Formats: sequence, C-alpha cells, structure tokens
Amino acid sequence: MANIHPTAIIGSNVHIGEGTEIGPHVILEDGVILGCRNRLRAGVYVGSGTQMGDDNDIHMRSVIGHMPQDLSFKNEPSFTKLGSRNVIREFVTIHRGTRGGTSTILGDDNFLMAYCHVAHNCIVGNRVIMVNQASLTGHCLVEDQAFLSGMTGLHQFTRVGRLAMLSALSAVNKDIPPFMTCGGRPAVVVGINVVGMRRAGINQETRSEIKTAYKLLYRSGLNVSQALALMKEKLKSPEAGHLIAFIEASERGILDGASEGHSEEETLKARK
Repeated sequence: MANIHPTAIIGSNVHIGEGTEIGPHVILEDGVILGCRNRLRAGVYVGSGTQMGDDNDIHMRSVIGHMPQDLSFKNEPSFTKLGSRNVIREFVTIHRGTRGGTSTILGDDNFLMAYCHVAHNCIVGNRVIMVNQASLTGHCLVEDQAFLSGMTGLHQFTRVGRLAMLSALSAVNKDIPPFMTCGGRPAVVVGINVVGMRRAGINQETRSEIKTAYKLLYRSGLNVSQALALMKEKLKSPEAGHLIAFIEASERGILDGASEGHSEEETLKARK
C-alpha cells in the first residue's frame, strides 16, 4: 500500500505502486505511472506522461516530466521514462520529449545532484553521475558510467561515451569518446579514465588497448580516419570495439586533444 500525504495533489488515472511514499505538497499530473517503493519527497512535481520504475528517491522540489523549454513544442503528448534506483537530488529538472510520442529517458542507478538539468529527448544510461548544476541540452546521449562534474554544459545532440569523465566548468561542443577524460572551454581530451576503468573491472590488457587508442587518436599526428584504421587493425577487445563504433557513429565529430603541454602521459604511467 502506498503512503500518500494528505496535502499531495493526485491527478486522474495515476498509478502508484506498492510501498511508494508521496510526501507533502507533491503534485502528480494525470496519467503518471509510478512503480513500487519510490520516495517522492516534499514538493516534487511529476508531469503527465511520466513513467517511473522502482526504488527511486526523488528529493525536494525536483520537477520530472514537465514541458520542454523548446520554442517548437506544440503541446503534443510526450513522455519521460525513468528506470529504477535513481537518486534525484533537490531542484533537478528533467523535461519530457518535445515532439508527440517521443521520450526523455533515464536508465537505472543514476545519481543526479542538486540543480542538474536533463532537457527534452536526452537519453541517459545507467550508473551515470551528474554533479551539481551539470546540464544536458536537448537530444544529448550519455552512456553508462559517465561522470559529468559540476557546472558543465553540453551542446545539443552531443554524445558522451561510456566511462568518460568531464571536469568542472567545462563546455562541450563535440562528442566525448568513451573512456576519455576531458575538460576546458571548449573541452579537449587530456587522457584516459584509468581509475574509472579499474573500478569497472576492466582488465590491464584492455586498459592498455584503450591507452594505445588514445595515443593513436591524440598523440600520433594522424587524422581520425587514419587513427581508426590502425585501431581496427591493432585492437581486439570489446571495449576498443565500442570506442571505434562510437567514433564512427559521431555526427558532430569528437573532441580535439589537448596540446602537448597539457599531456597527462606521466600521470597515466603513475596510475598504471
């Protein structure tokens, strides 16, 4: 049985799963679907077309599934879909899809800290961390286990690869390849996420392949096409294959590398 505070406002045709807690002054618009054991704390606003899995913790004053900030929005029915076990901290905003029938999607086990923003039609994978005020504009893709530091901004349609890490105060206008660390305004790639790969259980041989890929892309003087050709020839791990496929699918292009003066080669050697 759900626990619903008497001050909450519940629209029509709302489904609330077993064990869900609806706090004071929460608003659930018509047609919202909530799974089991979710906790919606004081003042949370959930818009029509929102579907949520189980065991999510939505903190005070967050807004999930409200209309997008898009001048082309025609008020057509669209969706916001959240998986399970997400932690959404205070004042986070996640907007629904901008065109009829489209969705903004957040997977499982993500942690969005206070004041983060996920715009219309973004897709965020699993175990992603977004630090305070990290913002995604429309149609961005963030793959599993990426880490976006505080007060970072991404251009529309930008993609962030698996286990990529973006430093604070950065502005991104091209795709961030998987396993890379980057930062700046505009952001540039400065190395590989060795610690993140270790924590994810990626073995030494595969980490060495990703390091080789980084050198081919950013330290060899080759263009991207030439580097990709050599990567396909030399690298055989599934992770390297994912990196290659990500780059080949890029429409905006991938981030440039830092100048030699900003190389993290010595740091990477120390962490190996």
